[in-house]
Amino acid sequence: MLSTVFISRPKLAIVISTVLTIMGLVSYAVIPVEQFPDITPPVVNVSATYTGANAETVEATVAAPIEAEVNGVEDMIYMSSDSTDSGNYSLAVTFGVGTDPTIATVNVQNRVAQATSGLPVEVTSTGVVTEKSSTSMLLVATLFSPEGTYDEVFLSNYASINLKDTLARVPGVGKADVLTDFAYAMRIWMDPDRMTGLGVTQADVIAAIQEQNVTVSAGQIGAPPAPEGQQFQYSVTAQGRLTTATEFENIIVRTGESGSVLRLGDFARVELGASFYGVSGRYQGQPATVLAVYQAPGENALAVAEGVYRELERLSRAFPQDVEYAVPFDSTTFVQQSLNDVVTTLILTFILVMSVVFIFLGSARATVIPAVAIPVSLIGTFAFLLLMGMTLNTISLFALVLAIGIVVDDAIVVVENVERIIADEGLSPPEATAKAMGQITTPVIATTLVLLAVFVPVTFMPGISGRLFSQFAVTISVAVVISSINALTLSPALCALVLRPRSGPPKGLLAVFERAVGATRNAYTGIVGRLLRLPILGLAILVGLGASSGTMMSSLPAGFLPLEDNGYVFVDIQLPDAATVTRTEVVSDRLNDQIREIPGVANTVQVNGFGLLNGQGSNSAMIIVNLEPWDERPEEELSADGVLAQLYAIAAQEASANVIAFNPPPISGLGVSAGVEMKVQQTGGGSASDLSAAVNSLVYAANQRPEIAQAYSTFSANVPKLFVDLDREKSRTLDVPIDDVFQTLQAHLGSIYVNDLNLFGKVYRVMIQADSDFRSIADDIGRLHVRTLGGEMVPLNTLVDVDTVLGPVLLNRYNLFRAATVTAVPAPGFSTGDAINVLQDESVTALPPGYAYEWTGTAQQQLDAGGTVILVLIAAIVFGYLFLVGQYESWTMPLVILLSVTVALFGALAAVLTTGSDVNLYTQIGMIMLIGLASKNAILIVEFAMEQRANGATVREAAMEAAKQRFRAVMMTALSFLLGVVPLMAASGAGAASQKAIGVAVFGGMLAATVIGVILIPVLYVLFQNLREWMKGGFRKQDQPAGE
Repeated sequence: MLSTVFISRPKLAIVISTVLTIMGLVSYAVIPVEQFPDITPPVVNVSATYTGANAETVEATVAAPIEAEVNGVEDMIYMSSDSTDSGNYSLAVTFGVGTDPTIATVNVQNRVAQATSGLPVEVTSTGVVTEKSSTSMLLVATLFSPEGTYDEVFLSNYASINLKDTLARVPGVGKADVLTDFAYAMRIWMDPDRMTGLGVTQADVIAAIQEQNVTVSAGQIGAPPAPEGQQFQYSVTAQGRLTTATEFENIIVRTGESGSVLRLGDFARVELGASFYGVSGRYQGQPATVLAVYQAPGENALAVAEGVYRELERLSRAFPQDVEYAVPFDSTTFVQQSLNDVVTTLILTFILVMSVVFIFLGSARATVIPAVAIPVSLIGTFAFLLLMGMTLNTISLFALVLAIGIVVDDAIVVVENVERIIADEGLSPPEATAKAMGQITTPVIATTLVLLAVFVPVTFMPGISGRLFSQFAVTISVAVVISSINALTLSPALCALVLRPRSGPPKGLLAVFERAVGATRNAYTGIVGRLLRLPILGLAILVGLGASSGTMMSSLPAGFLPLEDNGYVFVDIQLPDAATVTRTEVVSDRLNDQIREIPGVANTVQVNGFGLLNGQGSNSAMIIVNLEPWDERPEEELSADGVLAQLYAIAAQEASANVIAFNPPPISGLGVSAGVEMKVQQTGGGSASDLSAAVNSLVYAANQRPEIAQAYSTFSANVPKLFVDLDREKSRTLDVPIDDVFQTLQAHLGSIYVNDLNLFGKVYRVMIQADSDFRSIADDIGRLHVRTLGGEMVPLNTLVDVDTVLGPVLLNRYNLFRAATVTAVPAPGFSTGDAINVLQDESVTALPPGYAYEWTGTAQQQLDAGGTVILVLIAAIVFGYLFLVGQYESWTMPLVILLSVTVALFGALAAVLTTGSDVNLYTQIGMIMLIGLASKNAILIVEFAMEQRANGATVREAAMEAAKQRFRAVMMTALSFLLGVVPLMAASGAGAASQKAIGVAVFGGMLAATVIGVILIPVLYVLFQNLREWMKGGFRKQDQPAGE
């Protein structure tokens, strides 16, 4: 027998455990650390720019051809695109969890390449970019000038040139991005009036720049083949690309017959400005550049953040005077704090479990053995997690917390059996250990295999929920396997070394405890004895609990993941349509000042011209509200929800903008807000106004329901616009090329990217546009001039009529159809499942024919996971049953063990109902674990009863004896586990909602299994043992011994 080797050679067992522990500690130091396993679906972004085009034009000419090709790319789940009035196009293609993002990017790139030939020249000339999206924002850094020495253009470009690329090279960083990007551009601000007087058009300007701002490759003098005797070889250089504003001002546009020269500076103002002025940033109310750093998939978030901080500190030593940086947003703060809290919970759980073991065993020597076995099992698990490519996250740490209660069982079983044999038979510790191991080796292996059988199906679950479940199942399974190995190697070796015969009965408080346990056991056996006289009553109780469980399962709200206090919240600001960035800045600055006064708010980061819900837009802004550390705001009103309530009050008072405050989504990269997101699709065609009316109808209906705290959509189709109606017939009559009219509009009102210049080691654009004074009112359009083929200048007001119309500034497409997002946030006491049901119900009546809907973000993942969990629960029970059939050579007895699981599931659901929670992924993980735990309880009793029956006891006597003898072991393991879960239920701070969700379910289930299950198990044994013997034809009367 394996154990005898280690009993005689205890140092070998200690060495093996020491090596395993050292491997675990080394792995703990290097294993990647993150909040969740790698569960965010990979996203590939495709972006393009059609300068000067409106949303409808971008949608028709860029979005439609690209998406027609990309649709159906391998492993794609869904795709969503935005086309804006600023000419920007962005497509996000979301892939299934587990898809290789590099392969996905290549596949999308190949599809996009097929569509390129059908795109406008203006789009292909600026490039269509396909890249992996880093959805996990690690931190946000800001660069600001405290004394106001430098403006935002300088700060933005300083960050782009000196910080962005360097931070992108930090190991583990996926991308660094300047959110307030004022990238340098040589801006040529034209004066249309002077151009008209001089007879110059934008076509002349473009041609002159393209002719004189060129890259020159002049060659060499004396390059081979050269004449014989050539002694020197020189490179020939010439000024090609221009670099300064003065050089661009001196570009010659036209020369006259008398030698006169018309230069660009004669009718245009040239400066090194920004290519885009539509955004601005603020930190603590000061102008600032906002730089976002994204983590690469599978990297250690804490190590990456540390590397970024170190690099920022190094770079800051070279900052110009009056330039400083700050890191106001750091997602790893939550990860670090939540992991620290779970580690604290782990230590507290260990202490509580050891206290229970000491009280039950009544011996410090006996307690030492499980106290050593538990750390070896838990620490050794880290080595195998690293080996299997997994990370250290909240899921794996939860698994380790709950594993303590399972791991301690194996050590207790060994210690208790050895002590019993020493006391009963007077053998020496080594002899008693050898005999005890001969009795319990098989049960230890069997219970471990049953637990593994329950967790095996979980590892095959697909999607996000599958990744979460698998991480939990693998962590628990590894810990349990190591624990079983310890029980067969280290524990017997320590028993032989440490244990001594007891000197007498317990004394003092331990004696009082023993008497209490004895009294409880007598009461328990009395109840069991009464039920055994009428076993059908026990079955009726079980049926009632099963029916109650079914009712609760169907009525309890369904959720995805509990909402956490992440230490920050978001505020999205949307001014009336067509508001300028300057006007947006005034409102967002006012709101920002009010937000910074809220107790519990540490600082704010503000971006104008960009909204979280609507993307880029002159009337949008966003504010990241960072909160004080969790331990500095223990009061409820200072929690994230408390701060949100105050933000709602501020939003309600702001009349000049629509202000929406919300929590971040539970999983970064899945949606924008913590609510559920529905995409309403215009499948039957129609205008943007029709879509807006349908969406508003749905939002109104949803807001009337008590389950919804707020439902909203930011889609608007009523933005004031100017429509230029060109008289094409008149244009042809006057010999004005139609494309010249549109190019004039684009060059003066939009801007045209002409070519490039080199500066600071980078390439920047040269752009032409009318100066701001000539494009501030609608009448300015008519004052622009175009040139006829005969060389005459014709004002546009003779060719066009300008009308005010309404239309969208942003158009979204979801899976090829024009769409709008409706977000619903559940009211307190309701779950995301309730919000999903409300939107589904209301869409039936609110949406007219020709409209459909699809789910996106967390709602889509929640619905995908919903049916799978039930199948996994069933599979776990079936696998457990089949293994037990093989173990007991019986089709009926395993039913006793698995029917007792019903009690545990009832307890878990009752606990969820009592606390007003929902059935989320953590609850479901707990329920799967309860199948294994409750089975283990039942195995302890049923196996002993079967031994007694085989030795000649009646069925009833066997059940009673098993209940009596196993009561102490069941109570000890159950109490140690229940007390181990208490720290999870009492958690506060970062990650508290997740700890409570899993803690409540497991505690409720185990409590029910302990209080009710252990009473019903002997009763079920009597029923099924009698049935088994009757089916075999060897049915005896209940009181007839088996040996007669």
